[in-house]
Amino acid sequence: MRPTSAPAAAPRARPRPAVEVADIFRAHGPAYRHTHALARAPRRAMQAIETCRTAALGGHRETCDTCGADRIAYNSCRNRHCPKCQTLAKERWLAARRAELLPVQYFHVVFTLPHALNALAQGNPRVLYTLLFHAVAATLTTFGRDPRHLGGDVGGTAILHTWGQNLSQHLHLHCVVAGGALAQDGARWIAAPPGFLFPVRALARVFRGKYLQALHHAFITGKLVFAGSRAALADPEAFASWLRDLRRHDWVVYAKRPVAGPTQVLEYLGRYTHRVAISNERLVSHTDGLVRFRWRDYADGDRVKILTLAAEEFIRRFLLHVVPDGFVRIRHFGFLANRTRRAKLARCRALLTQPPAPAASAIESVAALMRRLTGIDIERCPRCPQGRLHVTEILAPASPPPRWVLVVDTS
Repeated sequence: MRPTSAPAAAPRARPRPAVEVADIFRAHGPAYRHTHALARAPRRAMQAIETCRTAALGGHRETCDTCGADRIAYNSCRNRHCPKCQTLAKERWLAARRAELLPVQYFHVVFTLPHALNALAQGNPRVLYTLLFHAVAATLTTFGRDPRHLGGDVGGTAILHTWGQNLSQHLHLHCVVAGGALAQDGARWIAAPPGFLFPVRALARVFRGKYLQALHHAFITGKLVFAGSRAALADPEAFASWLRDLRRHDWVVYAKRPVAGPTQVLEYLGRYTHRVAISNERLVSHTDGLVRFRWRDYADGDRVKILTLAAEEFIRRFLLHVVPDGFVRIRHFGFLANRTRRAKLARCRALLTQPPAPAASAIESVAALMRRLTGIDIERCPRCPQGRLHVTEILAPASPPPRWVLVVDTS
């Protein structure tokens, strides 16, 4: 008899990290919430992360059609601050951007707010973050329209990050800008010189002026709240003096190496769009009320170091980076602005002799996405690789799952 080959082994999912942010929140979150008055957004983020992919959110039972094995799959929280819920959101966002990319070089420019603004931002995150987006877009638009540079409308995407590697507050925007501009009359495409967009020192000065002017306007219109260490700034003279001090110092704008072509820029964007303050993979341990994690010290030759924080301090730093409810932290500007994007992009493509943008494709399923990204077929039975898993029961939200249950994300 001809021997039969053994069935191929099912590919293994990536093992769960030894420590997760959720573990720290579950252990210390109740006490932290009891002793700290949290706003709605950080409170909801903590709850979501604690319950993500547990029975508390419900899920479903899957059964193999060949061997009858069962598997429980719990739902994801889908909170944008959850370290476990960003891959699907990122990939779908990037898929939507593919049709918007042009066959030009792209520039990555980072605009950073001085740390002197950190305390004010903690009490006024929505106002200060919004001003950051507006000042950066206005700065890049001003330089783009200047005939000494391009003389047209630039277009790009801005992504808010509020953290440094050690979870400290570091407010900055990552901007990916197309290397060229659409003439204001729409008659031609104006290409940027190879490898150069705008002078960063001049960008920094204009950015500083626009931001401080907008911050002063927010003050005189009563949009700022002053408390704690910044309570004294409620006095107009004190606030004016503080602004003058901010104006005397250089602000930081940094231009990274240009990204060539649409394929590379998609990969590049993916590094920044849906990141959270810290990933589970950076966590080293959580014992005796202490959290240890890896961080890269850019001031010391990019050396990777281990930082140890008390759990309470770790939670405080993490929550610094929860943005207000409804705040949009990825925005488009210039010819990519939402209101005019379709028409202006079509004009840019025509001027660059590119075919019309392809029609939007159907939303990729979770199973298809996992096969494409990892080669893992999550619908394949892990016990007998020949079978397929089918949903046989919907599980209502309940108590946290037992430790022995295999938990996967299929939401």
